Amino acid sequence: SGSFMLVNTSGRFAGQRAHLLLPHLKENDTHCIDFHYYIASKSGSSPGTLNVYVKVNDGPIGNPVWNTSDTGTWNRAELAISTFWPNFYQVVFEVVTSGHPGYVAIDEVKVLGHPCTKTPHFLRVQSVEVNAGQFATFQCTANGRTNAGDRLWLQGIYVRDAPLKDIKVFNSRRFVALFSVVNATKRDAGNYRCMIRTEGGVGVSNYAELIVKEPPVPIAPPQLSSVGATYLWIQLNANSINGDGPIVQREVEYRTASGSWYDIQPVDSTSYKIGHLDPDTEYEISVLLTRPGEGGTGSPGPALKTRTKCADPMRGPRKLEVVEIKSRQITICWEPFGYNVTRCHRYNLTVHYRYQAGGQEQVREEVSWDTESSHPQHTITNLSPYTNVSVKLVLMNPEGRKESQELVVQTDEDVPSAVPLESIQGSTFEEKIFLQWREPAQTYGVITLYEV
Repeated sequence: SGSFMLVNTSGRFAGQRAHLLLPHLKENDTHCIDFHYYIASKSGSSPGTLNVYVKVNDGPIGNPVWNTSDTGTWNRAELAISTFWPNFYQVVFEVVTSGHPGYVAIDEVKVLGHPCTKTPHFLRVQSVEVNAGQFATFQCTANGRTNAGDRLWLQGIYVRDAPLKDIKVFNSRRFVALFSVVNATKRDAGNYRCMIRTEGGVGVSNYAELIVKEPPVPIAPPQLSSVGATYLWIQLNANSINGDGPIVQREVEYRTASGSWYDIQPVDSTSYKIGHLDPDTEYEISVLLTRPGEGGTGSPGPALKTRTKCADPMRGPRKLEVVEIKSRQITICWEPFGYNVTRCHRYNLTVHYRYQAGGQEQVREEVSWDTESSHPQHTITNLSPYTNVSVKLVLMNPEGRKESQELVVQTDEDVPSAVPLESIQGSTFEEKIFLQWREPAQTYGVITLYEV
């Protein structure tokens, strides 16, 4: 009590500073700092600015909690400081000269053992923890009255201030002010305090910490344990992370490498079987980790890219039919099929056929390259005329094979080969010649007529 400072700004250039430091104070109970100030200049221009700081625990001085450059008369102001034991604080008065002559005075600085009469006192403000990207809301409860002309804000040290979000007045002796730090990042983490500027002075709360946690992200991709046609076993491999724990939930996100299909499944162990997958399909698999709090799910970690195996074809080709029959070739067709039948993007289709030639069974197979057509067909050439040919299709992929039903086709007749010349024998009579001969080596059908 009784502190006094007088600053004569005559002959001083702009920006010079004078300080009055009060002793360190510990607030065991509510009290108020009351002071009088006077700023005057004969020219009518302000000789300087009076700033008031509240420095906590010998920490950084921060921004002014109160300032003025009014001139002309003695005025009174209150500092309702709510910095609770065991913390201590120090009030610093600062005069910054403007370059104009005059006087700035501070007098009758008193530490009162009761609440301020014109300025509300804040209750203890609690620290807030949020995940990055979320809104951090500080709830500042104050004893006292607030008016429409009061200014409320959240003041930070080395971090941005936050404006008032909402205020709820319970009665004439208590209200709650809410402040939000929007889209909080690690750069917003630090100490904040609630502030109210009234006509009679300023109310200052204790510092509360804003703790901003980064949602966890795995450093490495999951590891592949085993592969099937419709499943993948993986190890999550998520012990090493960027960001903050603790981990309260693990999820596996998997998507097709091409296309937009994806799914997310919760996982409660370090390994997981992803089932109901498509055969011979490439997937990208990532792990999502979640820490407590809203917005605690991190971005997907690095992706494991892997492909399922092929599966055994669902069935063989269907509706095997004849398109055209000639004497030495036949053309067949069948119902088109796709991946839902082949269950593999790597497959081949072969035409198997057999027939009798020269008293022996001939067995052949040919690869058909017309499998992608909407009207697939295949022509078998170099056949013998008038011969039964048994045909079937065989669909094969790396995992298995399926056959169609067998189709029996007879080729058309063709021109027979010549009658063997050496077989022609003649017997002569008085009025006739009797001829006989062997059948041609290749009849290629039913012989209906010989001409001599």
